[in-house]
Amino acid sequence: MTLTHLDIEALLKCCLENDPAAQREVYNRYYKAMYNTALRIVKDSAEAEDIMQESFLTAFTKLNTFKGEASFGSWLKRIVVNSSINAYKKKVRLGEVPLDNTLYKLADEPTQTPCDTSNLQVQKVIQSMNELKENYRMALNLHLIEGYDYKEVSTILKISYANCRTTISRAKESLRKKLITS
Repeated sequence: MTLTHLDIEALLKCCLENDPAAQREVYNRYYKAMYNTALRIVKDSAEAEDIMQESFLTAFTKLNTFKGEASFGSWLKRIVVNSSINAYKKKVRLGEVPLDNTLYKLADEPTQTPCDTSNLQVQKVIQSMNELKENYRMALNLHLIEGYDYKEVSTILKISYANCRTTISRAKESLRKKLITS
């Protein structure tokens, strides 16, 4: 049986034995989603690519710590999200990212998810989300796009649960206002 037909548990066992073919297959199954996750946070395709690559290296070197309490994909996504947020905060701290949230259009990226971002309404929502305050944009991305619940978002962003719910609520309201006025 070829590696492409193995389930993820069997592939991970092979990866634990440092099987490069198994690692390549795991990478092929997850790299697009992980790249898109990083890109939504750092807003730079080259940096997103670097973060994605480093996250896979981290995952493969720390695979023995994967307990299987969540799916491998969600475990890997958590690594990517944390790495992306850390990289973004570092860039902001070093002054490499303008705080005015320069516009970023997902439709310009050919490797994005298969959804049709050429629709004007979709572009309007994406543009409006990217014009939100940074903490609103990040919280909405994690909650609405990445699918994390309030508790997970509060842990990732290192804020209280109540603050997380308030931030997401205010972010949604701010997004609604931007969409109505534009």
